[in-house]
Amino acid sequence: MDLSILSLSAGIVALAEMGDKTQLLSLMLAVRYPKQGWPIIGGILIATLVNHAGAAFLGQVLASFLNPDVLRWILGVSFIVIGAWLLVPDKLEDEGKSKKVHGALAVFLLTMTLFFLAEMGDKTQIATIALGARYNNVLSVTAGTTLGMMLANAPAVWIGQKFTQGVPLKWVHAIAAGVFIVIGLFTLIWS
Repeated sequence: MDLSILSLSAGIVALAEMGDKTQLLSLMLAVRYPKQGWPIIGGILIATLVNHAGAAFLGQVLASFLNPDVLRWILGVSFIVIGAWLLVPDKLEDEGKSKKVHGALAVFLLTMTLFFLAEMGDKTQIATIALGARYNNVLSVTAGTTLGMMLANAPAVWIGQKFTQGVPLKWVHAIAAGVFIVIGLFTLIWS
């Protein structure tokens, strides 16, 4: 396992996840099921591992099929686009019409399903594909992006809405956007 790839992936995804719809989903689930923190966190962990392992693997496969110059341009532009995308905050609407489930297993399964579906096509999933293609290390990228997701979402579950009130999300998004743009430019210029 490459700790530098793991650290970079974790940091990027943790920053990108702040204010993201999956973090908002974590908050919503924590409010709806206040005594089910562990099943919610377990569902987030399993959904993220499955989703991000597939995304990192897809990135690695795509990298093996593409010409290195084409791949460099795709990755560079992708990182820059993700950086710009991070500047647009996500919103999650809860209609409140869904039926409340009961029991730890039901909350775990609900969280796992909702989180997996919410992550499809999300910034962090696209970033994981790009990181998998860039670093060709599925294990380190998956471990790092999953760690980043847990660093952003577990506190949201445990602390609830107070966690996001003290964090200036515009600054977090700007820093994450800057990191992605720098990685994109670095990929275009020096790779």
